[in-house]
Amino acid sequence: MSELRFTEDHEWLRVEADGSVTVGITAYAQNALGDVVYVQLPELQHYDKGAEASTVESVKAASGVYMPLGGEVLAVNDALNDSPELVNEDPLGEGWFFRFKPADMAEVGALLDQDAYDRLIKANDDA
Repeated sequence: MSELRFTEDHEWLRVEADGSVTVGITAYAQNALGDVVYVQLPELQHYDKGAEASTVESVKAASGVYMPLGGEVLAVNDALNDSPELVNEDPLGEGWFFRFKPADMAEVGALLDQDAYDRLIKANDDA
């Protein structure tokens, strides 16, 4: 598995061998949401960076999942339609949301690495 990157909105990204990027929400985010009961997956289309691409609903709240970079959504995790609990059970694996082709692959490297994301979580917890 390649190195994960993270956003300040608690999405994770993993670059795949074919150059696509898989996106999901972090364990921190799914823990804050609680039991996930519904995931609205994105359309297979282009989204601008920062656009809301998906929505995740839990027993506690609903939250947007935002495009970490501009690009074309290539695939969605249809398993979440029948089993949204996969987000809670395996957020960094089977609970992924979508795969996309970034308009500029170099932007992936500018996102948070694991150490920077850990510091962000600690700052959030300390606040």
